[in-house]
Amino acid sequence: MTNTMNKKINFWIEGLQGSGKSTLLQELVNLYPELKVCREGDYSPVELAWCTWLDEEQYEVVLTRYEAISEEIKLHTVRESNRYIVMYTQILTDIPGFHKDLEQYEIYNGRKSFDEVKDIVTSRHKAFRGTGYVFECSFLQNLTEDLILFHEKSDEEILEFYRELFTALDKDSFRLLYLYSEDIEENIRIISKERSDTDGTPLWLPMMLEYLKNSPYGMKHGLESFEDLIAHLKHRQELELRIVKEVVGERAVVINSKKWTTDKIRKILQL
Repeated sequence: MTNTMNKKINFWIEGLQGSGKSTLLQELVNLYPELKVCREGDYSPVELAWCTWLDEEQYEVVLTRYEAISEEIKLHTVRESNRYIVMYTQILTDIPGFHKDLEQYEIYNGRKSFDEVKDIVTSRHKAFRGTGYVFECSFLQNLTEDLILFHEKSDEEILEFYRELFTALDKDSFRLLYLYSEDIEENIRIISKERSDTDGTPLWLPMMLEYLKNSPYGMKHGLESFEDLIAHLKHRQELELRIVKEVVGERAVVINSKKWTTDKIRKILQL
């Protein structure tokens, strides 16, 4: 028999890379198939990671530039008022440079000013009043990375940002599941091995190091090594746990990323 859950609640899964967010999300889906799932790269009413934020003129330019796959682009597009959100990473194509080109229309990684990011994110959270959703990386990960690495905001400034953002949410329906990593270095080594090519050459880790190195924060502080990445992730987890404690409070549950069980998760979901 399928378990039932409180359909008036939305669940937000957060934690560092390698903490097992996708695994936990899949466990929730197995337990409660009625959940509406928003993974990274999916269309989400609140998050825009791995998706474009296009106005009508920009959207028409993209359709014209990639006329050969324009119908596929349309199938992966959701219109919100005068904006076009394209789930471009879900489009399979051998057209050279397609994904890199559409990446420029995201809101993260310094492509929008801090004020623009704040306005876009806050407006979408304020407008969302749905229930029965589970979101992956839609509240902390992409935003905190952007605010630290590309807008170079201090911890206190980021905490203030989240205090303001949290006032825009429907807090009664908000429940955050934060996967805490005890051994960040080991987790990163594991996912580096998992995300390698067939010859065992790491693919994900070099991209992460380049991402860190080429960010304004990384360039300013000369960050480029594996040790620098681990130090950054440790800082990010500390900051995110402060946000969980000082902003989200009782609407969050911190879970050891290696020690949770299905029974524990079921009890949390039924709160």
